Amino acid sequence: MPVIASTKDTVMVVTYQTGLTAQGSPKLSQRSFPNVKSNAPDQDVYDVAVALYGLQDYPLIGVRRDNRVDLTES
Repeated sequence: MPVIASTKDTVMVVTYQTGLTAQGSPKLSQRSFPNVKSNAPDQDVYDVAVALYGLQDYPLIGVRRDNRVDLTES
């Protein structure tokens, strides 16, 4: 049977540096921002992350977009 994919929601996940470990490696943390419009352009999602973390003390390391999809049989 064919499978139907239905977009459920989108989450923006940002990775940022909170300091250094005892060995001098970057200590990283992640934060998720739910309720992103699934049809929002990738550039807009990235620009929002850059703007938000431009206001923070912690440097932005990466931005990820997680599109969640429900899979059902037709």
